[in-house]
Amino acid sequence: MFEFLTAPLAYPFMVRGLLAAVIVGVVCAIVGTYVVLRGMAFFGDAMAHTILPGIAGGYLLNGGDRGALFWWALGTAIASALGIGAISRGTKLREDTAIGIVFAGMFALGIAMISTVGSYSVDLTHFLFGDVLGVSVGDLTRSAIFGGAIVLTVALFYKEFMVLAFDPVLAETLRLPVQPLEYLLLTLIAVAIVVSIQTVGVALMLAVLVTPAATASLLTRRLHWMMLIAAVIAAGAAGAGLYLSYYLGVASGAAIVLTCTAVFLVTWGFTRLRAAVSPRPVPETAV
Repeated sequence: MFEFLTAPLAYPFMVRGLLAAVIVGVVCAIVGTYVVLRGMAFFGDAMAHTILPGIAGGYLLNGGDRGALFWWALGTAIASALGIGAISRGTKLREDTAIGIVFAGMFALGIAMISTVGSYSVDLTHFLFGDVLGVSVGDLTRSAIFGGAIVLTVALFYKEFMVLAFDPVLAETLRLPVQPLEYLLLTLIAVAIVVSIQTVGVALMLAVLVTPAATASLLTRRLHWMMLIAAVIAAGAAGAGLYLSYYLGVASGAAIVLTCTAVFLVTWGFTRLRAAVSPRPVPETAV
């Protein structure tokens, strides 16, 4: 067992990949809690695809420099998030309609830009499906810095985000700056997605953002416990998925996502079984 656990860690790229996967898992779990509570899964999926023009633009101008691609993707993600907020706030359109407009336009722009690159199928594939084992020291450093900034921001605005998530009307009543908080939350989600792209890729990003938080929501209704449980699940799934990838020879991002999904299914089955066998409370009779 000791050799089973330590053998993969003999390779520096495995150690970097494990650290990156844990950081990404924890950050996405914390931010994903708000995504689940507010029903913003479509926004998360859209944001994972709207960064495509940034990746394509960075590649066209800077080649395979991952540092440059990260900054281009980050700028595109923040601009898209703020654009969605501005369209939904400045018009009578619903937020999901605004998301669909920006999502479709940005994704089409990214495809058009990528189609002009002759060798994109090789160089940009890791952004679609993830390349956690290709994480460099610079990638890990950026993930740690931006991930830490996201967690710190959530901690600073914990009460405000909690009111906004559970009761937007109460937030208005308490005269909280609802619109700036909305923009800030959208920006945090966008940054978390960009930080996570190299680990699991665009295609699997939504699962990492939603599944651990959804699993935690089955176990508790308290926000702080939901975040903690989701972070533990995400970190554990990241480590387990990476080990499965090493020993079974499957894609790392897919292994991480499948582990998260397996944990969700087991938790869902357990909660259903517990609800079936536990006696229901007898309602009190009115006198």
